[in-house]
Order: sequence, then structure tokens, then C-alpha cells
Amino acid sequence: MVDNKYAIAYSEVLEILKHIPLEDYNKIPKTKIEFFKTNADNEYTFNYDPSKTLEEQNVSNITKGIIILLFRDYWATEIQRNKIIAKQNYDRMKLEEKKYNPDNIFINHYKNPFTDNTENNQELALIKTNNMKWYKKIWKLIKDFFRI
Repeated sequence: MVDNKYAIAYSEVLEILKHIPLEDYNKIPKTKIEFFKTNADNEYTFNYDPSKTLEEQNVSNITKGIIILLFRDYWATEIQRNKIIAKQNYDRMKLEEKKYNPDNIFINHYKNPFTDNTENNQELALIKTNNMKWYKKIWKLIKDFFRI
């Protein structure tokens, strides 16, 4: 049995996939679609609004990650795919360096919640977008994801 948060994410992904063009939907292997259907939470209901971006809707980070992987593997051009993979490898390498860097042993990893951190406040700013095509929304989501 799949963890509940993944089952909910699969339900959200299936709902989002209902709103993409048929030619893009057909690029996804049937086995992957069946996997999503069999492991989705049938009790959970999610209503996707195509006029909003994924950021504006209440979707989980797992759902966003699955959509990004679907974009990378099935809808992206070769150039986009190479850029995405290079960015993922770079992020993975930076995470490993930070994780195993002996200089980080003595750094205080706890942040004071009472300090004003303007850098984090800028990240929380909302961006109002106009009605964009679904593929532009996905591309914006991918770009924003890799800026993190």
C-alpha cells in the first residue's frame, strides 16, 4: 500500500492530467497512468482550476515534483531536458557538499524565529500572473522550482 500523502498526490496528478491536451496525455506511458490510478486515493477529491497556476492552487510538493518529472521525461524538448537534468545534478551535488562538509558540524542549524529575515520574506511574495497557457504555467513552475 502506498503512503497516504503519495496517494493524495497521485489523485491530484490524475486530476491535472485531465486538463492537458490529448496529444500530451498520450505521450505518457499507459503503465504510468495505470500506476497513478491504482495507487490514487479514491476518497480524496481535488478540483483543478485551469485558469490558475499550480502555485496558486493547493497542491502538494509531491504533486509538483511528479508534474515536473512528467514534463522532463515526456513533454520537454531535448534542450529543456538537458537543462533540467543539469540543474538537478547541480542541486544534488550542492546538497551532498553541504551534507558532508566537516565545516558545517559546528554551525548552529537552528534559526531564531524572532529575527527579521528579509531574504525569506522576498521568497514568500506572491506573484500575480495573467491567464497563461498550461504549458507556460508548467514551465514557470519548473523554473521556480529550480531557483529554490
